[in-house]
Amino acid sequence: MSVPLPLRTTEADVSDLVVVANRLPVEPVLDDLGGVTWRRSPGGLVSALDPVMRERDALWIGWGGRFNDGPEELPALPAAIGNCQLDEILLPRQLAEDYYQGFSNSAIWPLYHNAVVTPTYHRDQFAAYCSVNEIFANRIAELAPPDATVWIHDYQLQLVPRMLRVLRPDVRIGFFLHIPFPPIELFSQLPWRRQILEGLLGADLVGFQTEGAVTNFLALVNRFLGLRVGGDRVETEELAGPRTTLVRAFPIGIDADVYAALAAREDVQKRAVEIRKELGDPRKLILGVDRLDYTKGIDVRIRAFAELIEERDDDDQMTILLQVATPSRENIDEYRKIRDDVELLVGRVNGDLGGTGYRPVHYLHQPMDTEELVAMYVAADVMLVTPLCDGMNLVAKEYVATRLNDDGALVLSEFTGAAAQLDQAWLVNPYDVDGLKRALDDALHAEPQELSRRMSTLRARVHEYDVNRWARLFMATLEGRV
Repeated sequence: MSVPLPLRTTEADVSDLVVVANRLPVEPVLDDLGGVTWRRSPGGLVSALDPVMRERDALWIGWGGRFNDGPEELPALPAAIGNCQLDEILLPRQLAEDYYQGFSNSAIWPLYHNAVVTPTYHRDQFAAYCSVNEIFANRIAELAPPDATVWIHDYQLQLVPRMLRVLRPDVRIGFFLHIPFPPIELFSQLPWRRQILEGLLGADLVGFQTEGAVTNFLALVNRFLGLRVGGDRVETEELAGPRTTLVRAFPIGIDADVYAALAAREDVQKRAVEIRKELGDPRKLILGVDRLDYTKGIDVRIRAFAELIEERDDDDQMTILLQVATPSRENIDEYRKIRDDVELLVGRVNGDLGGTGYRPVHYLHQPMDTEELVAMYVAADVMLVTPLCDGMNLVAKEYVATRLNDDGALVLSEFTGAAAQLDQAWLVNPYDVDGLKRALDDALHAEPQELSRRMSTLRARVHEYDVNRWARLFMATLEGRV
């Protein structure tokens, strides 16, 4: 029997901060008796908003991935997690599929990632996207108290700021895009480009990961909407009079202190030693950690590693690549295809280059808890982060935060947002197999002094530009405190 969420009938029940995202910050877990309990989601967005949630009460509005037109019983959702109240939006199954798997992840996601695969544009899927964004806007308008601050997140909800502005002109609206924002040559192909731009401009503050994304957005606003752009501001004329949208870059960080503390724990250090033993005590251990996504360049890095091992005849034959690929969107064709391609490639490389007691590529396609992941970071000599396109990439920053002795090496794609801050990594073009091989070879054979010089600089930047700074700066900018 499902239990409804508690109704909020008075303004006093709701914080003046409303966080809005596609998903809620909790996930269901089956207990030993087959029942459902709820735990805090391990997702990056939840961790990123921790600094704000620790300092003030909030209401989080999101879809829980559940449907309101199915026969299944819906287990009760907690009314709050910590000091964050929860409000779940339930969607019809077909509408959710067209909105999420359809327009969000078959059109917007590939387009914003440089069209690594060809986006597909279907009018019925965009109509579903509009409908779901309207559902979100109506719920926010209903629950937000007067003059609230509303922080909307990511590519699934780009129309919400404008819709909410019409419904509730009193609230202050911020929007942050966690993925890249494409250049004019790519964005222009989107049939509904004006609607997306106008939707985002409903916010008082639009935040992107990089200055390049800011430049792209401002150029598009000027080109397709004919609006006046002055520095980091866009001037719009509305019925209530002129209004300004501020557009800035806020590179997201991690809670570096938490990752450093985990890396220092005795059980994590012990597990790191065990991981190397389980892999046969390799001379060098290279690590890749990604969602299994076609934007991550997993297949290219495996090919580069295999060629490097094949070409060298020294003790690199005892170098191992451990590739973790967590499951992602497995009901979408392109994701099933990349999984098949990667698994076939791993099998071929191990068949061609492996031998008795030596398997060059160890591949794990499974979720990974944080402690195990940090133990892998501690165990690895080289972190290989080579997405074809990425808004930021927090895995690179997590690895750096765990290198307590200023050792280890980071090989990083120059097409990540993180590359601007982590310029002491070995930066590579992930499309260039030969260049990737050279960088990987250099990182594997770098002198300890060079590793220490690079990593100490990287660690300082990861700690300085952490998630606390990101969240507080965005909120202070949105609320006019800076």
